[in-house]
Amino acid sequence: MAIKSVKKRRKRVAFWLLFCLAVLWMLPLLWAIGTSFKSTTEITTNVINIIPHSPTLENYIALFAHTDMYPIFDWLRNSAFISIIHTLLYLSVASLAGYGFGVMKWKYRNFVFGLLLGTMMIPAVVNLIPLFSMVINFGWLDNGPASMLALILPGLGGVFGLFIIRQFFLNIPTEVIESAKIDGLGHFGIYLRIVLPLGKSALMVAGLFAFMGTWNDYLWPSITAAVVRDPNFYTLQTGLATMQGANNYNYGEIMAAAVISIVPVLIVYMLVQDKIIEGISHTGIK
Repeated sequence: MAIKSVKKRRKRVAFWLLFCLAVLWMLPLLWAIGTSFKSTTEITTNVINIIPHSPTLENYIALFAHTDMYPIFDWLRNSAFISIIHTLLYLSVASLAGYGFGVMKWKYRNFVFGLLLGTMMIPAVVNLIPLFSMVINFGWLDNGPASMLALILPGLGGVFGLFIIRQFFLNIPTEVIESAKIDGLGHFGIYLRIVLPLGKSALMVAGLFAFMGTWNDYLWPSITAAVVRDPNFYTLQTGLATMQGANNYNYGEIMAAAVISIVPVLIVYMLVQDKIIEGISHTGIK
């Protein structure tokens, strides 16, 4: 009984500790959402209040009315296009590489994969200058539409999603692979007909991280935007930065745009949350 009471006490302490941390994490988000529904007067007089006294949609209406100054529809279109295309291409590359490292048996595969994992310790800013020189030499920053390639292609070599997919592929029973070989399937047939259908949950986890990383990326799109200088081809995060730096003191509009930028990621997460939990449990990520 004493052991059970100690365990219950520990669970209560852990619960309240995690609850307090969750509240602290949620406060800035709740404040931003509440501010987006406040009037300009209430924003300046009741800064700390989370819940607006008189909720209004004027910030959202003004944001979509000022598309000549802030083309938010173009920013949303650009971010959606770049994020979706990048995610699809990344899943294609990472799943093929995951098959090579997780299903195929070849010498030194663990050593080579360890070298790839080692690249995750290299800070991303180290690659910015050589990457910037490469996209300029390729001519991807000569005009707005071509700049999309500079935002889609460089991240296709990310290792984190490959790690998730490869860990899942390692758990596929070898008997399934061997029986497929006996039936006459080659590696590409096994990849398409056996491995991909079994690895849907891992692909969704990797795809969510790829989508979120591309959608929320600010540093690299801002560097390319400094060359293109066409607001119609900015991503949403770059556009939000220009709103804050264009002598705009209407914090309600800025918060409304920030809330809009959160919605697509929340929708994607809600659609695939069951598969995400399943994929994380099977890949061994803690």
